[in-house]
Amino acid sequence: MSTDTATTTAASRRPDRSSPRPNGQWKIDGKDPLNHNEELKQADDGLNVRERIEQVYSKEGSDSIHSDDLRGRFRWWGLYTQRRPGVPAGAHNSLPPEEVDDKYFMLRVRIDGGALTTEQLRVVGQIAVDFARNTADLTDRQNIQLHWVQVEDVPEIWRRLESVDLGTTEACGDVPRVILGSPVAGICAEEIIDPSPVIAEIARRYIGDSTLSNLPRKYKTAITGHPSQDVVHEINDFGLVGVVHPEHGPGYDVWVGGGLSTNPRLAERLGVFTTEDEAPDVWHAVTQVFRDYGYRRLRQKARLKFLLNDWGPEKFRQVVEDEYLGHRLRDGLPAPAPSRPGDHVGVHRQKDGRYYIGAAPVVGRVNGELLVKLAELLEANGSHRLRTTPHQKLVVLDVPEQNLATVKAGLSDLGLDPDPTVFRRSTMACTGIEFCKLAIVETKTTAQKTISALEIRLADVADQLPERLTLHINGCPNSCARIQTADIGLKGQLLPDPDGEKTPGFQVHLGGGLASSDREDPGLGRTVRGLKVTVEGLVDYTEALIRRYLRTRDSSSESFAAWAHRVEEGQLQLEEPEPQLQEPAKGAVS
Repeated sequence: MSTDTATTTAASRRPDRSSPRPNGQWKIDGKDPLNHNEELKQADDGLNVRERIEQVYSKEGSDSIHSDDLRGRFRWWGLYTQRRPGVPAGAHNSLPPEEVDDKYFMLRVRIDGGALTTEQLRVVGQIAVDFARNTADLTDRQNIQLHWVQVEDVPEIWRRLESVDLGTTEACGDVPRVILGSPVAGICAEEIIDPSPVIAEIARRYIGDSTLSNLPRKYKTAITGHPSQDVVHEINDFGLVGVVHPEHGPGYDVWVGGGLSTNPRLAERLGVFTTEDEAPDVWHAVTQVFRDYGYRRLRQKARLKFLLNDWGPEKFRQVVEDEYLGHRLRDGLPAPAPSRPGDHVGVHRQKDGRYYIGAAPVVGRVNGELLVKLAELLEANGSHRLRTTPHQKLVVLDVPEQNLATVKAGLSDLGLDPDPTVFRRSTMACTGIEFCKLAIVETKTTAQKTISALEIRLADVADQLPERLTLHINGCPNSCARIQTADIGLKGQLLPDPDGEKTPGFQVHLGGGLASSDREDPGLGRTVRGLKVTVEGLVDYTEALIRRYLRTRDSSSESFAAWAHRVEEGQLQLEEPEPQLQEPAKGAVS
C-alpha cells in the first residue's frame, strides 16, 4: 500500500481538530506529549538509560539517579524501585515518591517462552545469592524476579546474564514485554504447532528495537500451539493459538486486546489465520497499530484493549491489513475448546519417549540456592532443560524414564511438589506489600498460610474437590495475579474494623475462568455487593464457601465457576464456617 493512500486512510479517521480532548493518538493527534510520561519517553528513549546505569549510576550510587530515569526509564531494563520498609499501606497515594521508594530494586529477568537451560538457571540462582539476598520469585509472566538489588551491582548482573544469553531488556516499561509461550513447546505429542520459532523470531527482530520502544503502555504477547491453550491468551494484548486450517494446515488463530487491571476485558479473535512464517509480521503490524493509534493522554486508558473496544475487531483487522501489511489475511476458524488444564503439573510422556514433570512451588516463591540445587538435580539425572509457566510453576524436561522416581523425590525435597494438593496447585499470589509500592496487603505469606490451613481443614472432602480450584490473591486493584479470572479472586484493600481503624482484607470475585477443560467460554468473575473478607477471616470464609459448593452443586461435574454464577448472592456471602460435610454431595465421586 502506498504512503499517500495510508496517510489518506489515517486522515479519514481524524476527529474534528476543534475537539478540546485529543487522545494522544500519534496518527490522529500528532506526537505532542500530553502528560509527563509521554514527555520523558520523547525526551530520551528508555533503552538509552543502560549507558547511564553502567557509566554513571552504578559508580555514583542510587542518590545520583535522575527521577525520570529512576521511576521511568529504568523499567526499560527490568528495574523497579522497591517499597521502602515501614511505609504504611496506601501511603503511595499521599506521600511523595521519594518517601515511598527504597534504594533497592526489583530486577526482572526476561525469559521469553519460559525456556531455560540448567546452565542459565544456575547463573540466575547464583546472581540471586550474590546480589539479591537469595530472593527469587517465579511470576505468572514466566519471568524470574529478584529483590534487594543495588544499582552498583547491575552491570555485573547483566554481564553474567548475557554470558548465558539471558537479559532484562524491555522486561518492564511501555514496550513489548516478555512473550509467553507454551511450557511444553516442541516436546508434547498432542501439540498442534511448536511456537518456539515464532517466539524466537519476534524476540530476535523486535525486542530492543527503538521503533517499538515508545508504546502507549505495556504490550503483552502470548503464543501457544498446545490444545490446552496454556498461555492465558485471552488476557494478553496479542495472542496466537494453535489451530489446523482445513486448507493450509497447522498455524495460528489471532487474538487481540485482552487485559485485566481495574478495567478488565478479554481479548477477541480477529477472525484470521496466520502461518508460522507470517506470524512475526502480523505481530509487528498489530504492535504498530497500538503504537500509532493507541491512546496516550490518560495512562489508565492507554492499553490496547481500549482501542479495540472502540474500534471492534473488524475495523482493527482492516487497519492492520490496509495500513501495515498491505494485503488481506486469510479468514480463520477458532481453535477447539481445551480438553484438560494447561498448567502441566505432574508427570507426562514426551513425544521422544522421555518425560516432563510439572512441579509446584508455593505461589512461585523460590530462592537462589534452590535454583542452583535444581540445576544440579536435573543435570545429575540427564536433564538440561526446564520451563517456567504462566501459573507460577516449573516444568522440567527430558527426564529419562529410569530417573523419574529420583527426580520426583528431589523436586519434593526442594519444595517443588510434582503431586500437589488442589490448593497448592491452583493458588497464585502477586508480590504484595512486602516489596511492591502499589500493594495494600501482604500476599505471599497470606497465600502460604491459606493453602496450609485449607489442606488440613478440607482433608475430609479432598476426594470430592475438583482437579483445579483456582485461588488468586492480589495486593491491590491492578490484578497482577489475575483475580478476575480465578474461581476465587481476592483484590487487596483496607477494610474498616470494629474499632474504626483499617485492617487488611480483600474484595471477593467469584467464578472467573479462562478457556479450560470444564469451561468452554472464558469469563470474568462475579462480584457481590459488599462481599469483602479480612485477611484474618480469609481461611474461614474460603472453607465455608467450598463446603457450600460441594453440598449444593448440581452434580460432581458442575464446576465452581458455573456454581458461583448460578446460585443466589446469599450463598456466596460471609457466614460462620459450616459443619463438617459428613456425606458426599449428590453425584460426587467418593
